[in-house]
Amino acid sequence: MKWEGNRESDNVEDRRGDDGGGGGGGGFGFGGRSIGIGTIAIALVGSYFLGVSPMTIINALSGGGGAMAPVQQQSPARAPPASDTQAKFVAVVLADTEDTWTALFRAQNAQYKKPKLVLFTGATQTACGTGETASGPFYCPADQKVYIDLAFYRLMQQRFNVNSEFAQAYVIAHEVGHHVQHLLGIDEKVNAARQGGSEKQANAMLVKLELQADCFAGVWAFHANRSRNILEQGDVEGALAAAAAIGDDTLQQQSQGRVVPDSFTHGTSAQRVRWFSKGIETGEFTQCDTFGARSL
Repeated sequence: MKWEGNRESDNVEDRRGDDGGGGGGGGFGFGGRSIGIGTIAIALVGSYFLGVSPMTIINALSGGGGAMAPVQQQSPARAPPASDTQAKFVAVVLADTEDTWTALFRAQNAQYKKPKLVLFTGATQTACGTGETASGPFYCPADQKVYIDLAFYRLMQQRFNVNSEFAQAYVIAHEVGHHVQHLLGIDEKVNAARQGGSEKQANAMLVKLELQADCFAGVWAFHANRSRNILEQGDVEGALAAAAAIGDDTLQQQSQGRVVPDSFTHGTSAQRVRWFSKGIETGEFTQCDTFGARSL
């Protein structure tokens, strides 16, 4: 992925190094149990590529619920140091999503409100509660911020040999996709609809929400590449291959030895690939109507 020299966003907040975010002991405690880095890494894989809740996987693998990790004390917002290459990459990707969605909203006579992206270590306070490293990257609609611990990327590289910068960029674009949904009021409609239905119906709505965020990420990639020629040979194929390897179906098979489609909340691997592909092939966010689609 070609990104060096592109514009960096000013909307990156660096909370790394704040007090209270450290760990110690090589694992995280959940319900009185010590969960090793291997279990957390498996959980992070699902979140990384498919948005699957890592806490759900951790609970399935450990057989229990979870206590909170230490919470960071928030310091005044600050930008990451200019010498931090990985933070610079994140800032460039965020800027790219800003440029893309600003243009797309403007074409619809609307104004795009840029989200903040928060870098943290260990745990941090958010308007949605405590954000933790074990939760992987996530979006909080209450404060309109994307949160990520960059140690997440190191885990992916070291344990699962995922070295694709485009796959890393896709993670950010997916979370920004949730921000777009929030600006459009889609997430609020989904939450309201989930309140009146069964668990199966609620899960089905979540699947559509996640797949739409995948499609929005593809829309970003289409426009970013057309405007700034960011993609290199193998970028898309690598991201799609990784997504195809992991989905609700695959993760359930690995964690519990069976697949329960009614409990899916993020979609199968094939569905994830299909909707991201639709976004990156068409570049039209109107093509991302997972809620009106006859089939996913």
